Amino acid sequence: MKEKTKFVQYLGDTPIIRVLDFLITGRDFDYSLTDIATNSGIGWATLYRIFPKFIENQIVIQTRNIGNAKLFQLNSKNETVQKLVVLYKSILKMEQEILIEN
Repeated sequence: MKEKTKFVQYLGDTPIIRVLDFLITGRDFDYSLTDIATNSGIGWATLYRIFPKFIENQIVIQTRNIGNAKLFQLNSKNETVQKLVVLYKSILKMEQEILIEN
């Protein structure tokens, strides 16, 4: 089993948080739904259940098509996404400072 990131540890190990963690970590790239499910460690059915909200809330945007596959990327222009990235960085920075102190 893959080790949980600090982001997941702080916010809870849920499918939505796992997907956000993966997308924030790789925010400069676009991914197919298969890539997102596999790298987030969630099932295909779960991703299909939660992903429409990501699109509806413009957390992700479709970037392109490759054959039948649609590719998606974190929407860096979305204000909520920007704040999530700041939170993500804050958690990592805080954890790094704790490690340095010890």
